[in-house]
Amino acid sequence: MNDPFVQRLRRLDACAVSDALDKLGLPGVVTGLAQRSGPEQGGGRVAGRAVTMKVGPGERPPGPPVHLGCSAIAAAGPGRIIVVEQRSGVEAGCWGGLLTLGARARGVEGVVADGPLRDVDEAIAYGFPIFARSLTSRTARGRVVELGTQVPVTIGAGPDAGGTVTVHPGDYVLADRSAVIFIAAAAVERVLETAEAIVAKEAAMAKAILAGTPIADVMGGNYEHMLEQESR
Repeated sequence: MNDPFVQRLRRLDACAVSDALDKLGLPGVVTGLAQRSGPEQGGGRVAGRAVTMKVGPGERPPGPPVHLGCSAIAAAGPGRIIVVEQRSGVEAGCWGGLLTLGARARGVEGVVADGPLRDVDEAIAYGFPIFARSLTSRTARGRVVELGTQVPVTIGAGPDAGGTVTVHPGDYVLADRSAVIFIAAAAVERVLETAEAIVAKEAAMAKAILAGTPIADVMGGNYEHMLEQESR
């Protein structure tokens, strides 16, 4: 998948994109989904478009039985990030070792799981990027089922953790050690343009600091007002 917006997103960190969302008055920031595995280089950053999956107690949708996660992997591939909602409160894995191997074999960029991750040591051994709310050894079997694939999902916690975000299939995703960011497809171009402008301004400020300009002069009033929302 050769999406130019994904390529641009990969060059940004979550803090720059978070600042852009603030400036534009848009939601999308979720904290508390820690990086549990993945390569060290690049801060473990991943970017792509969402393939969604909802997990919780209940009855599976009608149709032939399919193991939890397999449909999402089949729908994913390079340039895609699987986003899992398991906010039921039931301690049961919403992603595990064989699924990690299957996603890696498909070229999936990573997994973002708002719920418990199982088999984290396997994910670490594979070097596969996973961001998850918590860890568990408890199987999904007999506890939770897949309630839907490629459906809207809710990701996030309370206000102190960035609030909740509704993620739709095809939304843009950026994850690193600071946060996970979700961007609606309709807004991605202006978010990227705003984030790139912020990065350019901060690069110029860093250059000035390295050249000997006092930091108080560099981080003056202009910096404090840099993220004020523009009048519409």
